[in-house]
Amino acid sequence: EKGHWGSFELKDNFDVKKLVPKIVCPDVGLYSECLYGFLYDGKEVEVDAVCDGESVLIPGIMEHVERAGVHSGDSMAIYPGLTLTQQEITTITDYTTRIGKALKIKGLMNIQYVIVGGGSYRSPGSVSKKAAEYEKTEIFVIEVNPRSSRTIPFISKVTGVPMVNLAVKSMLGSQLSNMGYGTGLYSAPEIVGVKAPVFSMSKLTGVDTYLGPEMKSTGEVMGIDHDFESAITKALIAANLRLPEKGSILLSISDEDKAQSVQLINNLVEAGYDLFATEGTASLISELGEKVVAIPKRLNEGHPNVVDIIVNGTVNAVVNTITGNRSALQDGFHIRRAAVEKRIPCFTSIDTATAAAESLTTQDPNYNVKSMLEYIYPQQGEPKNA
Repeated sequence: EKGHWGSFELKDNFDVKKLVPKIVCPDVGLYSECLYGFLYDGKEVEVDAVCDGESVLIPGIMEHVERAGVHSGDSMAIYPGLTLTQQEITTITDYTTRIGKALKIKGLMNIQYVIVGGGSYRSPGSVSKKAAEYEKTEIFVIEVNPRSSRTIPFISKVTGVPMVNLAVKSMLGSQLSNMGYGTGLYSAPEIVGVKAPVFSMSKLTGVDTYLGPEMKSTGEVMGIDHDFESAITKALIAANLRLPEKGSILLSISDEDKAQSVQLINNLVEAGYDLFATEGTASLISELGEKVVAIPKRLNEGHPNVVDIIVNGTVNAVVNTITGNRSALQDGFHIRRAAVEKRIPCFTSIDTATAAAESLTTQDPNYNVKSMLEYIYPQQGEPKNA
């Protein structure tokens, strides 16, 4: 199952031939072949639902900032799915309802989907649901879990739907239609919630920080407000991933992410950042007509190198994306560890970095300081009795 210890990505035939004989699945036999397939360029979406065996209630649909291949526990999640088209929402609602009924689930259910087509990154800050590239997408089921999940507290808080309470009553024989929240997709309140992971890498010596199918986060935070910009800024601050308003950043971007890094680079330039980059990334930035300082990536190629400018405080943040290639992982390890030990933001997903950079280019968010009840129930101020 995705996220278990020993999970890794198989990206080409070489990886499959080399690694499949070594995979161990204790539940089905020592030498069994156990594969988990990803559609890497897809957008991941997550749904938590309550079922009573005959009907299904979906409090909300969450979209992940990071593309498929990053463990859901390490992903940033946005509620509601701001960039999803109405057709995608309708399809996900239909699939979730049909799966819950077919499995006759009584209680909680979690489903993770991947949307293929239209690009893996969609900017929640500039939503265009009618964009032509989103019109021809396909939705696949990654996994169905007939149980609770770590997003249950998050989705319960941002929607006001007491999912655990409803699930227990369903398991004891009550019908969802009699609980006051209806069935199908629950009407979303006029707020935005962002769930962000929290990591403890600085306390774990020698642990690599790159994001993949193994979960590495040790906690979560959430930001909630009436608009996306305010909500994500709150979440980034709480997760210690907020970029300073002005500063310098080190970019070391893998070849496969370079085409999708243009938006990130433009956002950083617009925010007034000074750019430092390893040779390949520096060439890309120069081709875009922007100023950049090229820095040696290999530690034996002179000074200052990538680790030097992190340790001496020249840069305030790091973006280091990887290909999954073993040698590339090792090359960037010193960069990521130096950033962790310096306690500056270090992004290993191009999508997370882009979202963080986008928050710099928006006007100062109009923060609200309210209780959860004031956000969810602005009129009556009290929840329903479940």
